[in-house]
Amino acid sequence: MLTRIALCLSFLFSPAVVSAQQVMECDWQASARSIPEPWEAHTRTFSNGTVRLAMLDTIEPAGGWAYLMILSPPFDELGSRQCKLIGTGDMGFSGMTFSALTADYDPAQGLIFTLPVQFYQYGDLQMVEKTLRITLNQSSGQIDTWVLDR
Repeated sequence: MLTRIALCLSFLFSPAVVSAQQVMECDWQASARSIPEPWEAHTRTFSNGTVRLAMLDTIEPAGGWAYLMILSPPFDELGSRQCKLIGTGDMGFSGMTFSALTADYDPAQGLIFTLPVQFYQYGDLQMVEKTLRITLNQSSGQIDTWVLDR
């Protein structure tokens, strides 16, 4: 019985599970108070201002405080953009280097963003640097993410 519990816990905290990035609906994290000062250094616009990316610092949990917020088309019936958060394991990343954010455009994929992020590896008790890649299709609103080794 103890072996089974230990196996379940090791799987729960394995790097593969902890480093699974996800796209979430905006919730309490997407507050203006979560944008670190100076705001100009932690938010950028693209596509003539219709797309905005912002780094969010929710302070807690300490191992997952950094989220990326994306405001983008499509627009709803009231003219509001969709709001999505990118994090990991139902929380944020352990760190993010927003100043290193790069953007590109591919007509077949849409906007492509690349951003260095950190994951806290619970089993190893260390930070692991990865590269987050995001594609945004402004027509459909589809956002896809991948984590790449550096």
